[in-house]
Parts: sequence; structure tokens; C-alpha cells
Amino acid sequence: MPLLLARRGETNKISAVHGKDEIKRFLANLGFVEGSAVTVISEIDGNLIVNVKDARIALSKQMAAKIFI
Repeated sequence: MPLLLARRGETNKISAVHGKDEIKRFLANLGFVEGSAVTVISEIDGNLIVNVKDARIALSKQMAAKIFI
């Protein structure tokens, strides 16, 4: 299921990252790699603030849709 559908406050593990190689590389540099824990902190209009590897990161809904948990 895409990260967009995760519940706020629930910790999930990333199972896959989809998209072009450029997008995958960008997300991997931010810490979004398979097996990493990710927690949704808040959501506004589909855009997310998440906690991954002890860092808070804001993601657009387009980027969040490419991350599967």
C-alpha cells in the first residue's frame, strides 16, 4: 500500500520505492530505502510530514505515492 494511506502516528517499514531511477536515487538519499522505518507525523491535503531515520521530511503526495509500505 502507498505511504499516502498510512495512518498518522503508526510506524511502518518501507517495502518498495517506485519511479524512475532519478526519483529512487533522490528518495534513497533522504533515507527512503527498503526496510527503513517511516512514521507519518501529519498530513495536509495529501502532503505528508514523515519521520524517517530520525529526520522529519515533508513529501508531496506525488512523492509519497511512490513509496510503498
